[in-house]
Amino acid sequence: MIIMSGASLVIGSTGLIGKKLIFELAKKDSEVIAIARRSISNLPENVSLLDINFDDFLENGSLPSCDHIYICLGTTIKKAGSQSEFKKVDFDYCVSFARKAREAGATKISLVSSVGANPHTKNFYLKTKNEVEEEIKKIDFQVINIFRPSLLLGRREESRFLEKIGQNLSSFINLFLIGYFRKYRSIKSSNVAYCMANCEQSDGVRYFYFDDFNNNY
Repeated sequence: MIIMSGASLVIGSTGLIGKKLIFELAKKDSEVIAIARRSISNLPENVSLLDINFDDFLENGSLPSCDHIYICLGTTIKKAGSQSEFKKVDFDYCVSFARKAREAGATKISLVSSVGANPHTKNFYLKTKNEVEEEIKKIDFQVINIFRPSLLLGRREESRFLEKIGQNLSSFINLFLIGYFRKYRSIKSSNVAYCMANCEQSDGVRYFYFDDFNNNY
């Protein structure tokens, strides 16, 4: 097991998982830096905010010295407006932050991806998620944690109509997802955040699914 030390960076800290993750990390005796494109209210005392323009950052930005980067960044094609804009957020931004964090000294990375991510799917969203995973695995991090939740349960700041329907039906649908399909069960975003903050930091690449998110660590 690797002992956590140094600053932890959280990208996407205003999102469903990210905003819960910064509070979980704040419980630990380490510095936490929340990176966002807008201000965040009521941050814990040991969490500092780095408010940046992501597009400018892609060109010439740099990150503060850090040990672990948590990437919780993501959008939808509908919200982004097009596949290319979606990929800029879910691929370009994520990979750029990962590379710059490694340059700043990070040896560990935790990435929120999605169950079903694979290179052969015709689903643009899931294919992009796989491409992000593969690109990040090429960067020489000592620890690479990839979290693959299914439908996330929790209150978002923006409305996602289909996701809201799925959340309302999730407890019923989960009853039928057994065996191999258990990993497709919906999960509370708070469970994922807790797992990210408290799971064992072992060398190499590790994937986390539904059952991992329900461990108490």
